[in-house]
Amino acid sequence: MAKVSFPFKKTNKSLFLSSTSAVTQDSLYWKKLGLPVLVKEYGAIDYLDFCPVEPYYFAATCSVRVQIYDPITKVVAKNLSQFVQGAYGASFRRDGRLLVAGSEEAVVKLFDVQSKNVLRVFTGHTGPVHRTYFTKDQTKVLSCSDDKSVGIWDIATEARIASFSEHTDYVRAGATSPISPEIILSGGYDNTLKLYDCRSNETVLTVNHGEPVESTLFLPSGGIFISAGGTEVKVWDIFNGGKLLSCISQHHKTVTSLRLSSNNSRLISASLDRHLKIYDISTFNVVHNIDFPNAILSMAISDNDDILAVGMVDGVISISKREHSKTKKTVEKKGIYKFAADVVPNANVDITVTKTRIAKEPKMDKCLRKLEYTRALSNALKNSEKYPIRAAALLQELLKRNVLHPAMSGLDDYQIRMLFIFTRKHLGDAKFNRTIIDVLNVIVDVFGNQIHQLSKDNQFLYENIAKKVNDEIEVCKSVSELEGAISLLLSGAQAGSAASSLDLNETLAPSTKALKEIVIDV
Repeated sequence: MAKVSFPFKKTNKSLFLSSTSAVTQDSLYWKKLGLPVLVKEYGAIDYLDFCPVEPYYFAATCSVRVQIYDPITKVVAKNLSQFVQGAYGASFRRDGRLLVAGSEEAVVKLFDVQSKNVLRVFTGHTGPVHRTYFTKDQTKVLSCSDDKSVGIWDIATEARIASFSEHTDYVRAGATSPISPEIILSGGYDNTLKLYDCRSNETVLTVNHGEPVESTLFLPSGGIFISAGGTEVKVWDIFNGGKLLSCISQHHKTVTSLRLSSNNSRLISASLDRHLKIYDISTFNVVHNIDFPNAILSMAISDNDDILAVGMVDGVISISKREHSKTKKTVEKKGIYKFAADVVPNANVDITVTKTRIAKEPKMDKCLRKLEYTRALSNALKNSEKYPIRAAALLQELLKRNVLHPAMSGLDDYQIRMLFIFTRKHLGDAKFNRTIIDVLNVIVDVFGNQIHQLSKDNQFLYENIAKKVNDEIEVCKSVSELEGAISLLLSGAQAGSAASSLDLNETLAPSTKALKEIVIDV
């Protein structure tokens, strides 16, 4: 009868490998932003805005001044300090020649960027002005104030040509329409966003965000605007009566700033949770995430995404510059030797023989192939400190073949010690926990009745493992109690939404039961 041979299957280590996030074009693109340069200012960074024209300076509003930075040298190019009290929300005009800023003094100031002179002072608000913007035609200024009003100012006459007092709380966010100089948007701490038509001086649309509004912007089409407040970012359709198109909840603290990037195909949100998240406008899915050392108050990005500036609560500005790959010019080097006329160059050779490197098979796989299970286990335990995944994979394979009992029975005193050390070290590790629990059951079966015959060191390790198993059971109990408390809180806060609570019992119950069985056996 002919002998049938089956191909040997290598030990599967992929079960214990850490999961890694998929590499996408967006992640590669945003990772090209170089290491950030940190600049310390005197106070929290209230607002950042990039000049739309070269050399793309950016204005940082903090304390009682507006600092205009050169993003290349990371130094202050101009300093606008004509403020008696705090300055807020400085933004550039589209041509980069003028800059407007609000202040704690309840006035709006217009600056000539080149000369740093104050050209206009718009008075009329009775509270601090936190946000200021130029309208589409660049001849008027929008202001949002803590006196619960929104003002429109004419630059030429320095007069207030429109005023809206529809909000019932501070107005800390606003935007001007990209398609019409007469349409403006405001967001207040009364949770509402209001769209105004300056031609009729009326509120044409009101929507409720549900949280105090911190930032808002229009999409380039002008028919959709986005608001940020609390932990949510919401997308609204103007032409459909303010219909909510999407609600994005990716942050766990207040979202403070919104910006568009990548030719208006990406939305960026910054939050007090220290995260900056980038979304695809078409799907509003997160495509990349950037972490920062402190809570973010403001954020801005230049054209072509070349410079990213992030302002934090501790007065630090993080400036990241995109690294452009330099085109490498191939330089032909002149060789010392030349081919003779009768010598064939390498380029004309038909076949090139390359030396293939054969992957070396691990010793434990060699032993498994020969059905030497104790020897395979010994080799895996010998390098378990350096290659824990390899040792766990072998233990899993031996359990699957139902040969771990005889493999353990053949171990000597030193190898038993290595086995005990490995199981004690990785008990509680999420990657290895299921395998370690099964291995502990086998340890109890093999060594439980003859533990007194082992060395004192191994007896001590065995008792130590039992103690750690008890500790793990107590941890599981505490987590289960915490899950119950969280469920009660969620039920009280959101009646009828019990399905949103975390169901940890289903995950923890099998592990807790298995651990209890081991303790009973020990």
